[in-house]
Amino acid sequence: QVQLQESGPGLVKPSQTLSLICTVSSGSVIRDYYYWNWIRQPPGKALEWMGAITKSGNTYYSPSLESRTSISRDTSKNEFILQLRAVTPEDTGVYYCAGANGNFDFRSWGQGTQVTVSS
Repeated sequence: QVQLQESGPGLVKPSQTLSLICTVSSGSVIRDYYYWNWIRQPPGKALEWMGAITKSGNTYYSPSLESRTSISRDTSKNEFILQLRAVTPEDTGVYYCAGANGNFDFRSWGQGTQVTVSS
């Protein structure tokens, strides 16, 4: 079964860039799952899809975050990476990576990583 694990800093200062890595094991970012996604959940709020990179390397972003978000991948490390620029305290929350098939049926999730934006 494909496993995903998020990693990155737990604390980021306002205006900085948040970078998170999702490491995939027992699977491949160029073979398993069509979409490799980043999803977040602010405290007390619903899950929010941020964007995805496909197994062929195409990227898709939420319109509300597109201007600040980049998703890339390192196939040699079997990882995909989230960068969120110009963060504010409203970007605080738990960030998840997840694999989904072609109709966005999310099949595998990482355990999530807490990110706090604070000076």
